[in-house]
Amino acid sequence: MTLIAIRDGRQLDIAVTGPEDGIPLVFHHGTPGGLPPIRSMQRAAHERGLRFATFSRAGYGSSTRAPGRDVVDVASDVRAVLDHLDVPRCLVGGWSGGGPHALATAARLPDRVAGVLVIAGVAPYDLPDVDFLDGMGEGNIEEFGLAVRGEAALRPFLEQAAAGLRDTDAAGLLAGMESLLSPVDRAVLTAELGEDLAANFAEGLRLGVDGWVDDDLAFTKPWGFSLEEITVPAFVWQGSEDLMVPFAHGQWLAANVPEAVAHLEEGEGHLSVAVGAVGGMLDELVQVL
Repeated sequence: MTLIAIRDGRQLDIAVTGPEDGIPLVFHHGTPGGLPPIRSMQRAAHERGLRFATFSRAGYGSSTRAPGRDVVDVASDVRAVLDHLDVPRCLVGGWSGGGPHALATAARLPDRVAGVLVIAGVAPYDLPDVDFLDGMGEGNIEEFGLAVRGEAALRPFLEQAAAGLRDTDAAGLLAGMESLLSPVDRAVLTAELGEDLAANFAEGLRLGVDGWVDDDLAFTKPWGFSLEEITVPAFVWQGSEDLMVPFAHGQWLAANVPEAVAHLEEGEGHLSVAVGAVGGMLDELVQVL
């Protein structure tokens, strides 16, 4: 872990592993989340000669909060990461709540991003043809119902939820996320994946829920950029059995991200599509280099 200073005076906590001469895959964590990697993704990146770069978004872990941030604001943070690494180009990926942030990075840094991968990514909130909440598990419906009412309504709910995520294991995750896990996702929540998700949540929420609050608020307002700005190759993966980010979100992104290659997988969930297909995802992504 390394703290870097960025131009607006904040600090960003980053971690980079893998071959020093490899092109970075800058990976945006989910909501909530933080710096620790999902090891199956990290291994898959290394096996393909990529460096695996993660960072805690503003307000998570040791990264300084940026109150009122929009989704698009993450692009300047990624530019700071790339400048710190002294690399001209990268690949970008994002899972779940990281999906919109990966798209923002691709939209605003076309000179630095060669391709973008979105795994079970969230769609914009106020779409005329997609009900944002339809198909979500009970916990997420309550969470976003509070988010549209603002921080004062949302924060107490997230504080209570975070208390159970800071010190848990795979069994605890299964219990705490019961309404959000389809059977196929429960089946893939192995000891390693459970450990990785628990570490990711714990680090992201270690100092509070500011990052989680700011993510949710950012998702329920305009993202600050247009998908039409994306000119780099894009790949969208989504499972039909996802109770965290419903299938309709992936379908909408597949249809609206310019020239996106879509993988809309029947029978896959939020976790299973990510860990089960990561090798194929990265094989496809590295071909743009």
